[in-house]
Amino acid sequence: MKENFLKFGLDEQLAVGLEKMGFEAFTQIQAEVLPVALTGKNIIGKSATGTGKTLAYLLPIVQKIEMDNRALQAVVLAPTYELAMQIYRQLELLMQKAEKKITIASLIGGANISRQVDKLKNKPQIVVGSVGRILELQKKGKLQFKNVKMVVLDEADRMVDDQNFAMVRQFVKQVPVDVQYMLFSATISRKTFSKADEFAKEPVEILLKDETTLSENIMHSYFLADFRDKIDVLRKITRGLEIKRGLVFVNKTHDIKIVTEKLLYHGLKVVSLAGDANKIERKKAIDDFTKGKVTLMIASDVAARGLDIPDIDFVIHHDVGDNESVYTHRAGRTGRAGKKGQSISLVAPKEIKKISDFAERLQIEIKPKQLLQGKIVDFRRRPTNRNHVKKENKNNK
Repeated sequence: MKENFLKFGLDEQLAVGLEKMGFEAFTQIQAEVLPVALTGKNIIGKSATGTGKTLAYLLPIVQKIEMDNRALQAVVLAPTYELAMQIYRQLELLMQKAEKKITIASLIGGANISRQVDKLKNKPQIVVGSVGRILELQKKGKLQFKNVKMVVLDEADRMVDDQNFAMVRQFVKQVPVDVQYMLFSATISRKTFSKADEFAKEPVEILLKDETTLSENIMHSYFLADFRDKIDVLRKITRGLEIKRGLVFVNKTHDIKIVTEKLLYHGLKVVSLAGDANKIERKKAIDDFTKGKVTLMIASDVAARGLDIPDIDFVIHHDVGDNESVYTHRAGRTGRAGKKGQSISLVAPKEIKKISDFAERLQIEIKPKQLLQGKIVDFRRRPTNRNHVKKENKNNK
């Protein structure tokens, strides 16, 4: 299997490492990025969530590190604590499996800065973290940028937004002018291209189409529920299904607390992931969910952005998203790595047309379900346009 990796210019150690990690072939974004990245060209890459963007940039970074040079050579910037730690853990695993003797460090805002200063005594060659903390350590004289030759902006659309771009600009001024920049995101707006043009000159654009396709391992269904009854229906279907790890999406941040408290009142094991929670609270919520201490995590799209939690078996749309792209990104959190998953929507009568449109555009079948004597069964009435959503089948015309 390692031959599948070697033909793209990957070195032997990394190819063997990927094999040990259980990979058999590159995803499309990895296959297109690696040969370009190894040439040193700037890159702007776009592909859907869960397509392997992290390894797409980590592999060329690791391969290009001069292991005998103990200076900092690569920096990966991420907008959130959770995403930075996911990247760091992926990098750590890659180092272990590939048996690469490269020193790495995570430098996250909000963490104990004294401990991070101690980490820097090991002279990391790659650092992953938040731009604010990395700049802070550089200003304290604890980090040197003069040998940096590769910089990644993950979730680039957020890294260049109004909240983060001022610090990114400061960072760009501190690193050498000939740095290789790689920007990656699931969505790339015109604004992102415009901001990137300030520092990533003549980038190669690797923009995979968002085909809005979903894994065939995901079963899609919906339950009719008036808005005021959705929490009660959520409670009942949670008890009726064997959920190991269910991610529940709400549209409004202030509803996270309401949904969470009502489910807790009824004895369900639930945790919330709110955008305004501090880092310690967020870390505990994610750890409890990942380790199976709770059944459901209630989150908004913003709060859950950048999370990559394995083995989510159910995604539940407590509120129907604004468009089919939102549906895709939510539902795509389950049914990964060849495993089965379910995407369940709680749909008010006035939302039937919206969910029907999603199914048609995504070319999927979203089956109606109902609760009957405490059990979840197929909808019993004869399907109509209002209670059954089905993909078009051109062969049946």
